[in-house]
Amino acid sequence: MMTDIEKYEFDRLGYLVLPGLLSSTAVAQLADAVDRLEQHALAHKDLPPRLTAPWGSEYHHNAEGGYHVNASDRAGGLTLLIEDFFNFDPAFDQLVNEPKTMAYIQGIIQERPTINNSELRVRYKGNYSGTHMGGPISQKYRYVFNTKGIDCMMVRMIYFVHDVSAEEGAFCVVPGTHKSNYQSPYGRVPPEAEPGMIPLPVKAGDAILFTENLRHGGFINHSDQTRKTLHVGYGPFWMKSQNIATMEQDPYILPATQARYQEEQRKLFYTRPEAR
Repeated sequence: MMTDIEKYEFDRLGYLVLPGLLSSTAVAQLADAVDRLEQHALAHKDLPPRLTAPWGSEYHHNAEGGYHVNASDRAGGLTLLIEDFFNFDPAFDQLVNEPKTMAYIQGIIQERPTINNSELRVRYKGNYSGTHMGGPISQKYRYVFNTKGIDCMMVRMIYFVHDVSAEEGAFCVVPGTHKSNYQSPYGRVPPEAEPGMIPLPVKAGDAILFTENLRHGGFINHSDQTRKTLHVGYGPFWMKSQNIATMEQDPYILPATQARYQEEQRKLFYTRPEAR
């Protein structure tokens, strides 16, 4: 359960940095799976079959690994966006219905929450994530407060399997912009160029929870360390997949993956009201 201080800070800032959310054992298992998935995706990213996703992004669909990958170097350096990573390795199962995570999610999403987004973001030297979101945007990303407390639509938990400093491309935010009455006038720019944008340095095992309504991005990775982060997105049960490659479709969870899950894990991918 979220503490009163955590509720206050999340409402005030739009995010929480959660030190040591994952154990050292979990970090080691996830880091190994992340490295293997990165190498697999690098070897297959330019191969068929290919699909054109919303907003024109081109993905390779890898049936063997159960993932979709987009490779881009438009932001100063190569980045891999690997979606549906849950299918690739059982090590990722521990992030499905992770108890500490769900205590936070259930405190900020009032309807039954489900997983709608799963991304491994791999950012190489020179790459950054342009600033986006914040202010009055689509209802899909809304942040509201009502008589029952905080009620979010889309939120994300980012898990870190290695330390990330500002120099190494830290996730960054403009605190409080989830409540702004104005859209940002700065557009999608390198984060260092936007006033008010601050980096959030973390250690391996830490996590960051944030509302998608918050203005955010990723600092330029000036280092030789490849930045690898696992993103898991949540929202009300009726939201379909919010991964770009499978946008508004049923979650892309393979039968073999579902067979590994306990029932409470399977329910996190049910988009029907009867799953209680």
